[in-house]
Amino acid sequence: MDDATARHTAAQNPAAQHPAAPPAAAATRPGAAGPDAPEPPGDPAGPPPATDSPVPEPYLTELAAGVHAFIQPDGGWCLNNAGFVTDGDATLVVDTAATERRARLLRRRIAETGAPAPRTVVNTHHHGDHTYGNGVFAPEATIVGHASCRRELLAAGHQLHAVWPEVAYGDIRLTPPEVTYTDELTLHVGDTEVRLIHPGVSHTTGDTIVWLPRERIVFAGDLVFHGGTPFVFMGSLTGSLRALRTLRALDAVTVVPGHGPVTGPEVYDGIERYLRFVGRLAEEGRAAGRTPLETAQEADLGPFAELAESERLVANLHRAYAELGGAAPGVPLDPMAGFGDMATMNGGVPMACHA
Repeated sequence: MDDATARHTAAQNPAAQHPAAPPAAAATRPGAAGPDAPEPPGDPAGPPPATDSPVPEPYLTELAAGVHAFIQPDGGWCLNNAGFVTDGDATLVVDTAATERRARLLRRRIAETGAPAPRTVVNTHHHGDHTYGNGVFAPEATIVGHASCRRELLAAGHQLHAVWPEVAYGDIRLTPPEVTYTDELTLHVGDTEVRLIHPGVSHTTGDTIVWLPRERIVFAGDLVFHGGTPFVFMGSLTGSLRALRTLRALDAVTVVPGHGPVTGPEVYDGIERYLRFVGRLAEEGRAAGRTPLETAQEADLGPFAELAESERLVANLHRAYAELGGAAPGVPLDPMAGFGDMATMNGGVPMACHA
């Protein structure tokens, strides 16, 4: 176990992220206190701008006393989940959002529950949909994350702007973790224990699992996509399979995915099947001399055709091919090739982002 270290270190280019909730989870959807309601007292920035969005507004789901998930439908590109833990005196936030408006909405949703302003934000990884909103909570809140999350965020810069320049991000002040760890770190919110666990290179090089052992709730970040296609282009296929073993060993009852609705540990089985499917495709395609794009275009997705963002298959194959060729997990791949091939798989147009 590693103590927290306030490291100020400075690599990867453009990022992207992605059964019903368990019976114990109660949904609290926006009502009268909607996105245009006044900002809670003490927020000098004022209310977020109104927006016309093709997707529903985010909502809170209470998972246990003092533990909420902030769910952003429909869970597609840049529509990630966040959450918070509070004991009434202190509040810890798990991830933020891709736009200033959505991050401010998260802050307001927290305040509307009666929780105090957050003093800690934990980032599950460096991708902009999980970190762009950090500046809405800092400097009042300390940002915590894996050491590689900090390095990657600083290296990637305004990563989402490069992929989706048309999105109204608002005032995004890149705010990397100022407290970092390497293997494990335990935080406390009153009597609630919050364990941060690095599973190794998986979705990215700097992933963090946020585990609440007493409540048996895990915030899995983008190790878990529920209803969406997993994405390992910036991490590791083999490492993602190992990360699933780590998640299973926790024996969680409630799983908050990085994208998609709250679920249970049964979600791991489908993710494992998909990742092994990608591995088999890569072995066959590489042996036949086909490119990742050719292999993806010829693939029969079978049951995985139901997953959203199916274009991610080709990016995942880029990673699988690299690992079959001996590349180390997490070694940077050509983002133009990966995202360009995904656009080809998406009918020749860039993937949609509705953040």
